Amino acid sequence: MDFRAEKEKTKIREFLDLVENHKIEIRYYKTPVLVWTNLEGVCHYSFWEEETLDRFGLSNVDGWDFQEDLLFCPDWVADEDEEEDFDDDESDEDLCKFCEKIKQ
Repeated sequence: MDFRAEKEKTKIREFLDLVENHKIEIRYYKTPVLVWTNLEGVCHYSFWEEETLDRFGLSNVDGWDFQEDLLFCPDWVADEDEEEDFDDDESDEDLCKFCEKIKQ
């Protein structure tokens, strides 16, 4: 299981606003870090102190405290593999053929 981390406070606030998890008080953390992984359309996440995460490393994270459906999470939380590639040469060729028919 590959966990990822986010230290930027604006992104952490965005995440908390979207998932609406009222159990988390971000003000209790000196330097919060959002740690998450995605499994089968569900985001599993927890919060760590930056100092603790730096000491033990992201590779040693083996669990989570909360989970949320990816539909309610910011786009940057989703896996990079799920992003669509819109640079498709075949669709460009089809569009050109369509445009030529319209011009005629």
